[in-house]
Amino acid sequence: MWNLPAEAAGRLGAVPDNNGGCTFRVWAPRAQSLELEFAESGKRFDLLAAGEGYFAARLDSVPPGALYWYRFPDGRRRPDPASRSQPRGVHGPSAVVSLDYRWRDRGWKGCVLEDLVFYELHAGAFTHQGSFDAIHPRLRELRELGITALELMPVAQFPGTRNWGYDGAFPYAVQHSYGGPSALMRLVEAAHRARLAVFLDVVYNHLGPEGNYLSEFGPYFTEIYKTPWGAALNYDGAESDHVRRYFIANALEWVRDYHLDGLRLDAIHGIVDHSATPFLAELAEAAQQEGMRLGRRVQVIAESNLNDSRVLRSRSSGGLGMDAQWSDDFHHALHTALTGECEGYYADFHGAADLPHAIEQGYVYQGQYSIYRRRRHGNSTRGIPPQRFVICAQNHDQVGNRAGGERLSVLVGLEALKLAALAWLAAPQLPLLFMGEEYGEPAPFLYFIEHGDPGLVEAVRRGRHEEFADFQWPEPPDPQSPATFAASRLNWHLRRRSPHRELLAFHRELLRLRRRYPALAAGGRARCERAGNEGFWVLRTPAKAGTPRALIAMNFHHGALQLRFPFPGQFRWLLATGDRRWKGPGAALPRRLERGVEMALPAWSGAAYLEVENSRKSQATHRPRN
Repeated sequence: MWNLPAEAAGRLGAVPDNNGGCTFRVWAPRAQSLELEFAESGKRFDLLAAGEGYFAARLDSVPPGALYWYRFPDGRRRPDPASRSQPRGVHGPSAVVSLDYRWRDRGWKGCVLEDLVFYELHAGAFTHQGSFDAIHPRLRELRELGITALELMPVAQFPGTRNWGYDGAFPYAVQHSYGGPSALMRLVEAAHRARLAVFLDVVYNHLGPEGNYLSEFGPYFTEIYKTPWGAALNYDGAESDHVRRYFIANALEWVRDYHLDGLRLDAIHGIVDHSATPFLAELAEAAQQEGMRLGRRVQVIAESNLNDSRVLRSRSSGGLGMDAQWSDDFHHALHTALTGECEGYYADFHGAADLPHAIEQGYVYQGQYSIYRRRRHGNSTRGIPPQRFVICAQNHDQVGNRAGGERLSVLVGLEALKLAALAWLAAPQLPLLFMGEEYGEPAPFLYFIEHGDPGLVEAVRRGRHEEFADFQWPEPPDPQSPATFAASRLNWHLRRRSPHRELLAFHRELLRLRRRYPALAAGGRARCERAGNEGFWVLRTPAKAGTPRALIAMNFHHGALQLRFPFPGQFRWLLATGDRRWKGPGAALPRRLERGVEMALPAWSGAAYLEVENSRKSQATHRPRN
């Protein structure tokens, strides 16, 4: 794929073999020579030039766990850029790791795109133990909830023991405080046994500022472009083929050696690349083909705020060929409808009035003028199936990038929380729940770090203050404080208490209905009919021909809304958010709907109905003649 000399094209980093030896390979065109130094014995060995700026050597009798550095001619000792383990942190030596795990998930083939229901979690805050192994006891419960895929926030080695993961400095190394490589493999295997796919959030738009030594080895970065995180990664300049190789090989390793079912690419709008063959298209193709080679479904999902449908369009038509992408517009429209907030990027959204666009088309902005950006924004999604978009009511960004890290559970009441959940059931896109959302976790999800450089810590603090200048929010907590991280952990015991217990049961029922009725699953078509500015109907037509349609009514208003049913056909009651079984106030809603029937939908509530089979055919047969 990368058109490199055969010897230089071997696997990067320290790769043990079956004979007890280990091959070390590094791309370091800025080094005249390099030595391999073992941290515990101090023994040094020359690395041999292998062409194109690569250095390599094979040594006998190198056990897994051996600690090593790369030593420059001036005496600098640096960790391996492709280190797979940093047990002493980002500034310490690298450790040799064997990726030869005895997998017991051979029957697992992954999930089809339409069946994905994501559950985003942070491995450190999901449990009080903060480890991969501590997640295992919760897997069956998540599957019974209706989740089909875990989405792990980044696990690449970062400074300290607490961090969101987007400050990772070693893309190949699994965070040691979570348990390291073998613990991640155990988690993936356990998830597959529980019939859960595992996706990993990977960060290929920047590296964290602390422990980032890549520039000392080669031109991994370019000063031509700037990003919010500093110099951009070099994906289209001189020697960029090798930079691409570094990250694409990393993506393939997650798929091949860790059996991951997919990757979520962080903020691809932060990747600047003007080459004829975009890095992102090459990356997506490589990961998808690796999945095919292994006989498993592997999906690549992008996060992008550009509203550019080329992310999803085929590579043959000039697109990137991603399997799916996050839809910020759905979240923003839903959030403004629920909270009334209109600061910052929420200024572009008008609450419930914008939700039909997001439900029907994926993007709200498809070329219209954006007040927040002060320019036109987005392009058309015509021809793109709805299951190519991932939607949510909350995620780590939208919660954690608030000054106080408030979840919806503390911003709105119980009825609005249930209505928010019904909104993603009404949409034909792929739903994502943020950890704890299913039972209304009240703990915040704050921004937390543990950097060792006092100057960097202070810079992060200033940056957080400046970030919220467009919002009328209080001062954010200190991201460096251990208390900030501790406050962000989930309180699992709340699931057994009211009203959290009822909210959990409500989410479980929504996901059960989604599995049972094709009209409520991803795909098909959605047609929205507004009822005033705060309410609307959603008619869901399933992709599976011959199956009944679904109907969902929603009221995002402080008062009751009088609705007249506008569609042909007859529909029977399935669920209402205000039912007393979900701690609702109760409401007398029609058990059946047909054109012209009126209903009074209470404030902050919704109801779901399913078409009575053959009702359309019957109606057509008995239609009176003029």
